[in-house]
Amino acid sequence: MENTDKMTSTNVVPGEFKSAVEGKCPRCRTGNMFAAPLFSFKSKKMYHNCPHCGLKFEKEPGYFYVAMYVSYVFVVAELVASCVGTYIITGNLESPWLYLIVSIAVAVLLAPFNYRYSRVVLMYWMTPQFKFRPDLYVADKK
Repeated sequence: MENTDKMTSTNVVPGEFKSAVEGKCPRCRTGNMFAAPLFSFKSKKMYHNCPHCGLKFEKEPGYFYVAMYVSYVFVVAELVASCVGTYIITGNLESPWLYLIVSIAVAVLLAPFNYRYSRVVLMYWMTPQFKFRPDLYVADKK
């Protein structure tokens, strides 16, 4: 018979990608970065500090301006993919209006995704100061 106390006392730290998708704090992976789910009317509201570890998300004035460039990369990839998909589905290469309408619809529909995940990518993978600290994650679980 195995010791069940040993199994329950170990904490499984969530992976970096899983925490980023869920919008968790990059330092403690416990507190939420955003106040609401992705597809809600309050999805743009981002906390100033992590509710768990107190990390200030905007480390300096204008920090999130860099997220515009990350969002630009997302939009370009989405528009290329949507136009290629439109061509594959319709086979129409003559109508610029079809591609314009599809591009605008994709850009508008994915705007909340781009806003949120451009900031997440910036904080998780482009800012070395926001490294994961396991002691902050484990402290909450005890």
